[in-house]
Amino acid sequence: MKFAGFNIMAAAALALGLAFGAAPAQARGPAGFEDLADQVTNAVVNISATTTVEQGKDRMLPQIPRGTPFEDLFEEFFNRRGGPGGPGGPGEGPRRQRKSSSLGSGFIIDAAGVVVTNNHVIGDANDVEVILNDGTKMKAEIVGKDSKLDLAVLRVKPGATKLTAVKFGDSSKMRIGEWVLAIGNPFGLGGSVSAGIVSAINRNIDQGPYDSYIQTDAAINKGNSGGPLFNMAGEVVGINTAILSPSGGSVGIGFSVPSSLAAPVIEQLQKFGETRRGWLGVRIQNVDDATAEALGLGKARGALVAGIDEKGPAKPAGMQVGDVIIRFDGQDVKDSRELPRIVSFSPVGKETDVVVVRKGKEVTLKIKLGRLEDGEKEMAARGENVPGVAKPTVSKTLGLDLAPLTSEGRSRFNIKDDVKGALVIRVDPDSRAAEKRLQPGDTIVEVNQEQVASPADVTKRIDALKKDGKKSALLLVANPRGDVRFVALPIE
Repeated sequence: MKFAGFNIMAAAALALGLAFGAAPAQARGPAGFEDLADQVTNAVVNISATTTVEQGKDRMLPQIPRGTPFEDLFEEFFNRRGGPGGPGGPGEGPRRQRKSSSLGSGFIIDAAGVVVTNNHVIGDANDVEVILNDGTKMKAEIVGKDSKLDLAVLRVKPGATKLTAVKFGDSSKMRIGEWVLAIGNPFGLGGSVSAGIVSAINRNIDQGPYDSYIQTDAAINKGNSGGPLFNMAGEVVGINTAILSPSGGSVGIGFSVPSSLAAPVIEQLQKFGETRRGWLGVRIQNVDDATAEALGLGKARGALVAGIDEKGPAKPAGMQVGDVIIRFDGQDVKDSRELPRIVSFSPVGKETDVVVVRKGKEVTLKIKLGRLEDGEKEMAARGENVPGVAKPTVSKTLGLDLAPLTSEGRSRFNIKDDVKGALVIRVDPDSRAAEKRLQPGDTIVEVNQEQVASPADVTKRIDALKKDGKKSALLLVANPRGDVRFVALPIE
């Protein structure tokens, strides 16, 4: 019986082993990372960036009231330190210089001496040094920087030193749960290796206009910035850039710029020393369910055009305020966050098909893309204005008090001459209009893509929408500067 019992248990164990035997091995992950680490570690470098500033130029000094017991104490302290009234202070000879240093990570992508890191690692440094895994130090020149993706390219002269380079992999093929290896210089400790998995992809952490991070639980700490995230083939699939941490140390939530976004920018920085991004010349906003219903889109999708730059590429191509961009150069636009990323990685000067929904119908426009950096310079040169305050009364609808837009109203709110419509003079604080941030001084320009010139026009359009059974009204609202945006409000 014992023997029989043993056979039954053995058979059961064997059956379980056959059914589930692979799971424990997979749960343990790869047999080891030592071969991968040996293959790539020498391509990972430490970055030391030093910024030299004149003492006094950026110092925040405490304000000590004259005549207090602390006056003499602080004066003596600053005299010794070369502050105001001391050596190097105003009128006391040359200023002293102060150095601030930062440590980060980077990696070599070309054995001729091309190194990639984060823009925030080098900042405005006067002196950048690349330190190899064996301790060899090399002076680096900054080839180019990009603040939007937080990338920088450096160049060193290796001379007789043989450098190890690594290649970019395709981050778009990475899957959640895949193993990855992070290597860098955490807390200035030098080359450190940590392993983990891809926790999420396309993560938006509101760091910049093109957020689409790889999230990983591989330990990433201060000093890892600019270091590579490797796949199991030894290819760089991400550049470690940020962490989410209440303590400042790794809590298993790190973020890497995916190689699919980084590689084209790094190529531009190497070639031109600057970025050359595509530019459409429109101001967009997201399409929510209420807006989609008002526009007859069926479901929330695309990017709603709320403004068009007068000197941008979209204007001469026939783009209109109120168009919803649903496809760009053959790629579907799921939401407004996706469009800037798609456009920016399109070649400057390329003639591109842009599909928009206009008054319920699809229209295809051909637009020759401009250069984003040129557009930004032009917009910055134009400058902006400030809004004003006020209060009269006339019509009430959708939680808004509307008045005719008179010269008095323009003067009171500093409203530009080319803005036309019905003036908002009060917003019910408990209304959906208040939730959507409408405020006195705004002007209703259109209701459901039809122009309005007075409060009566607005109420007339709202009444017509009610009769048609519409659940929401799409308002085109201009602020005093003339910047417009769409706001969908429920019709009650």
